Amino acid sequence: MKYTLITLTLFGALSFSCLNGTKPSAEKKISEQSNSSINESGNSIESRFICPAGFKRVLAEPSSFSSYLRDLPLKKYGSPVALFDGSLKSNQQAHLSVIDLAIGKRDLHQCADAVMRLRAEYLFNSGQFEKIHFNFTNGFRADFSTWKAGNRISVSGNTVTWKPSTSSNGTSESFWKYLEMVFSYAGTASLDKELPSKPILEMREGDLLIQGGFPGHAVIVIDMCENETTGEKMYMLAQSYMPAQEIHVLKNPSEDELTVWFELNENETIRTPEWTFTKNDLKSF
Repeated sequence: MKYTLITLTLFGALSFSCLNGTKPSAEKKISEQSNSSINESGNSIESRFICPAGFKRVLAEPSSFSSYLRDLPLKKYGSPVALFDGSLKSNQQAHLSVIDLAIGKRDLHQCADAVMRLRAEYLFNSGQFEKIHFNFTNGFRADFSTWKAGNRISVSGNTVTWKPSTSSNGTSESFWKYLEMVFSYAGTASLDKELPSKPILEMREGDLLIQGGFPGHAVIVIDMCENETTGEKMYMLAQSYMPAQEIHVLKNPSEDELTVWFELNENETIRTPEWTFTKNDLKSF
């Protein structure tokens, strides 16, 4: 089946998916200031970031997406965020840690792409190949099972089709090529349209805050903790941005004493260092 664009070219998803129109601040290194909620020697999300007093992490099954996110490897504490070309991101004040995952050498791994990448890699590593699929901006369904069976995606102008290839290939290298194809033709607009919304108080790890568009932005809920006495919850966010860059754990710009933790409540706005979301922007895979 052929898919034709209706309102914009396919390449629109690549060029404007994560830009907010503001000029980033001058380059600075993140603070080396000691903080009791951070174990600087920890090398994963769970081991580096300590829940606030009175809170403990929400229960997560060992094979779940939640556990996968908490176990993501981190670069040495204090590491700057690097762009796809090896240069440094201009704004080094938005994060408290950098996730240690390669992002490729092309300007593709931006905000929605990072979210899709984490979800897809979890499914790939757990053998759930049939669940790996994302829609392009024009509605074309790019599923990894069809790719793995030996087909490849052909783009001609604004038309997208599957074409048979020489052989099936489910290697990690082939999987990354599939992801880069998704990164090229999907973005915040398509992902926002594809995923169902959920009430803010039903948030779980792996959900995302997303505003689709050109520009648009998306961040992923990467960890959560709960106060067993009061029932209060807090959550942690991670993002990539534009240009393509390493995924990084965001500071909470509103509550310095909470560092990476955001209070889960029904407030209308959720302010992150480089974007402001609303309580209606929560979506789930």
